[in-house]
Amino acid sequence: MKPNGIAGLLAASLMISAIMARAASVNMTPQNGIAFYVSTKGNDAWSGRFASPNVGRSDGPFRTVAAARDAIRRLRTKGPLDKPVFVYIRSGVYSLDQPLVFSPQDSGTSSIPVAYAAYPGETPVLSGGRQIRDWAPVADADASSEPAHDSAPDRRDAILKWRMDLPEVKDRKWYFHQLFVNGQRRQRARTPNQGYFLADGEITSDDPARLRFNQGDIHTSWAQAGDVELVVLSTWEEYRMFIKAVDATTQVATLSTKRNPYGAEKNARYWVEYAVDALDAPGEWYLDRTDGKLLYIPLPGEDIKHSAVMAPRLQQLVRFEGNEETGELVHDITLRDLAFSYTDWSIPPEGYVDMQAAYDIPAAVEMTGAANCSIEKCLFTHLGQYAVEIHRGSKKVRIVGNEMTDLGAGGLKIGDPKIPNSHAEATEGNVVSDNHIHDIGIVYPAAVGIWIGQSSGNTIAHNEIDNTYYTGISVGWTWGYGPTAARDNVLESNHIHDIGRGMLSDMGCIYTLGVQPGTVERNNICHDVTRYEYGYGGWGIYTDEGSSNILIENNLVYRAQDGGFHQHYGRENMVRNNIFAFGQTAQIRRTRQEPHRSFTFEHNIVYWKEGPLLEGKWDDGHFQLDSNLYFHFNGKQFQFGNWSFEEWQKHAQDTHSLIADPLFVDAEHDDFRLGAQSPALKIGFRMFEVGQVGPRKSSRQ
Repeated sequence: MKPNGIAGLLAASLMISAIMARAASVNMTPQNGIAFYVSTKGNDAWSGRFASPNVGRSDGPFRTVAAARDAIRRLRTKGPLDKPVFVYIRSGVYSLDQPLVFSPQDSGTSSIPVAYAAYPGETPVLSGGRQIRDWAPVADADASSEPAHDSAPDRRDAILKWRMDLPEVKDRKWYFHQLFVNGQRRQRARTPNQGYFLADGEITSDDPARLRFNQGDIHTSWAQAGDVELVVLSTWEEYRMFIKAVDATTQVATLSTKRNPYGAEKNARYWVEYAVDALDAPGEWYLDRTDGKLLYIPLPGEDIKHSAVMAPRLQQLVRFEGNEETGELVHDITLRDLAFSYTDWSIPPEGYVDMQAAYDIPAAVEMTGAANCSIEKCLFTHLGQYAVEIHRGSKKVRIVGNEMTDLGAGGLKIGDPKIPNSHAEATEGNVVSDNHIHDIGIVYPAAVGIWIGQSSGNTIAHNEIDNTYYTGISVGWTWGYGPTAARDNVLESNHIHDIGRGMLSDMGCIYTLGVQPGTVERNNICHDVTRYEYGYGGWGIYTDEGSSNILIENNLVYRAQDGGFHQHYGRENMVRNNIFAFGQTAQIRRTRQEPHRSFTFEHNIVYWKEGPLLEGKWDDGHFQLDSNLYFHFNGKQFQFGNWSFEEWQKHAQDTHSLIADPLFVDAEHDDFRLGAQSPALKIGFRMFEVGQVGPRKSSRQ
């Protein structure tokens, strides 16, 4: 039976039932407070006090969550709430015409909270999308009007396209950048279909930038169209620009804006999107904003007429809108066991140039001026940007036990890039724990799992972050030793793996910037970090520009391509009691020499097969290494930079360190427990617990 309608959307488009088979918390029952209900079978004119319509269909649940919110507002007109309020949302897809907004008047209190939760055992979806149907095969006349790719043979006769007319798009009331078929993201028309084109030399730093291309890669018709996008990967960022002019003689394309001033990568990789003649592969689609025509090439065996096809209408789904300046905050509201799906992304008229981490990309759920609110055990999927953003004076927010996947950008953002002017503006004391964030950066590859800007006192614990194209967790937003509001952040017991996946460079599982007293990175597991083949910098723990006063302890880091630990520059960091294993190009890197102690490195185990132990600059002695255990697999001899072990010790380094096999139980199969006779005990190494790293089952049930 093929999926169709709402049933198909739930069963095939989202596949949420298998992912989110979770019941509402047992203490969130009507007996404990006031209950309202929301159902796709409801009516906003009803009371909302019943879970199902009555026999005469004169009363029953609300149809929209906004109606339930407004009912709570009406309760408040009779006086303060004296009982907790629970809004139970039944299974179904709730397509929003505009974001659901919570303001200070919607708040609960610590003893009388307000919660919006799934009805026990059911799966409601808050959607920013619209299901589209009524496809028709492309007629010969339609096909002949579409130009073929300049450098490829005409394949139109071999490709069956389907068409849908969308009058709202033609009338400029709607435009979307994403399309989903049966719960799977489909590719906008792109060339090349696999891999990348390569620029010829560097993209210029002019305004606008110019790119020299190789013969046949870029076509003059794309500049005439005006809205064809060129997506460039450069070191740690991406650009998404429009092609504005093409000189076929000189093979130079003029783009819509200037590039990142630091993005001078030679022969950068790029691809082209949104060109109608790039629509040439199964699973690709193209939307003509002029005539409102949507074209799609189905995958083999895909019955598009009976498939659930979704296109987003909104970029945001929920907003918490408090006023941090006046102290009127949104507080004590919980969202639990809900799914948030189908939001779009957008591009400014001049194009988009990422500076780092796609930090300026919005989120589907945004919290400003929020306090003591929580999002628990929810699913965020099929989104165009970040999933959640907590900023502008938000405090003590809890993001616990959620899954975030298939995201255009990253998982969470906390804080702002600007240092707050007052305590009221500060974002601090938030908890992000037991979440699984994976398969992100689909539109903005440089987006990260969790980004913390100018924000302090946050706890990031027991999360799993994997399958990213860039960094896992990024903390701090001050380059160098200048003022910062990022301090006292605790990153512990996170499992971060499969980072980079060969796309970008200059990354790490955990990446920091600036002076951060009180920040701690402990008991994390990081593994399998791979950068772009011709790039640089796939590290485990990466203390970048100015990272200082950070404690790094009890972490397990292995198979990070360029080493387990790298300090670009900083001062007085403490790196102790960690295991760094199986780096490829090196194990430990120090880039810049400065007239102060960079870091102390003690009671660590370093175990490897490939590359040198130390890489970078180790001549000035402004660091302290001691009481460590080093071992090259199979006992191979190695150097400490330019020195033998004995010469190194004469420089007052590693005086009490050992070169010996740590006797791991089975490091080849990722078991880094120590045998009872391990010499690591002689250098003061203390084995740390890794069994509880990543999401705890109790927080996800």
